[in-house]
Amino acid sequence: MLGRVIVVEDDPVLALAMEAALLDGGAQKVVICSSVAATIAELETERPDAIILDVHLTDRDDGWALAELVGMLGTKKPRIAFSTGSPDDIPDAVKEMGPVFEKPYDPAELVEALSSGKPGGLFARLRSALR
Repeated sequence: MLGRVIVVEDDPVLALAMEAALLDGGAQKVVICSSVAATIAELETERPDAIILDVHLTDRDDGWALAELVGMLGTKKPRIAFSTGSPDDIPDAVKEMGPVFEKPYDPAELVEALSSGKPGGLFARLRSALR
């Protein structure tokens, strides 16, 4: 069960595609935030079960830093996935927090990774292949 999901994405078409895929995949509620400021405001109102972070947003070029902030919200941390056209911009320690999906990708893959709890995305698949 995906529960409540925050999608941090400034591309409205991609955000809506992710919302549709998440709702089809069983998410109870999807909140779209197009900026770091909007995401922080949303995090203050209600904790998400999962969060999908775009790395480069219009108001900040380090959207991945939100993953570190989300980690401070308490003991039950939300599942995190990264959505980016620049996976190399994410620091290695942050990449370990969740799967990295390089744009363009099928939003259904992202839903599957969040639903299963198993690592997904480009870097998780590479790590699995190298083991």
